[in-house]
Amino acid sequence: MLDSTRRDARARIAPAGLMFLAITSIGWGFNWPVTKFLLAELPPLTLRGVTGVLGAVLLALLAVMRRQSLKVERAIWPRLLTAAVLNVTGWMVLMGLALLWLPASEAALIAYTMPVWASIIAWPVLGERPTVLRTLGLVMAFAGLASIMGGNGIAASVEKAPGIIMALCGAFGFAVGTVFSKKYPIHLPPLTAAAWQIGIGCLPISIVGLLVETTHLSNVTPLGWWLLVYSTVVQFCIAYVSWFAALARLPASVAAIGTMAVPVIGVVASAIALGEPLGPGQIAALIFTLAAVVLATRG
Repeated sequence: MLDSTRRDARARIAPAGLMFLAITSIGWGFNWPVTKFLLAELPPLTLRGVTGVLGAVLLALLAVMRRQSLKVERAIWPRLLTAAVLNVTGWMVLMGLALLWLPASEAALIAYTMPVWASIIAWPVLGERPTVLRTLGLVMAFAGLASIMGGNGIAASVEKAPGIIMALCGAFGFAVGTVFSKKYPIHLPPLTAAAWQIGIGCLPISIVGLLVETTHLSNVTPLGWWLLVYSTVVQFCIAYVSWFAALARLPASVAAIGTMAVPVIGVVASAIALGEPLGPGQIAALIFTLAAVVLATRG
């Protein structure tokens, strides 16, 4: 675990961190249309909570197989619980519900205003003063998102307002969690840290979902079952572990800007899988976003 109090950001941009960030972006990007599809077959809280708990169990089993201890010292519990609520519970609940009011592409775009909040918070809290290249990268990333918005025409109507508010709140909460995890790192093996955070974060969601929602497993299609496997294994096991690994190796602002690739992947995947809009705006966004990530990591 690298020292989060160091101010030499360039020294902390490790190639391994960028690799883990790329894995995270791909896994989370494809999960937007996956979740949108599954919401037609399963209720939101049950879907998000149960798949997360199953993912946490798989991670715990893998940790045991790799001889990583699942023990958590008493002093670590407060930051572990806080990180789980911010990075998992709030994000899963708010984004899952936002998809009830918004197309997957629009929800992904709004959700990934997160780098703005993370960069703003990281400056006073972590001392990560924005460099010229990082600031330019952030501007280019949002130019890419704006090009998608121009193509999709996000309509902030009364009907969509609940989804927009939930997506923005989820984005801000995740940004706070990102900076919190850098300020107070959780000194646990990667699989153990991910298993506990996902398990703690998703358990209350699954309990509430099973209590208040009605689930008809007979409504789940064969494709739906395969997508549930994707959501459990890729989103929670692979992407979340990669995110925590990336965050341990990169400045919070760089990691946050790097996730700007997620909405681009989500928009393109949603267009292909769900028939949502795809055109020159999406292609321009991909170019802008990739350039933004390169500038951010060079800053």
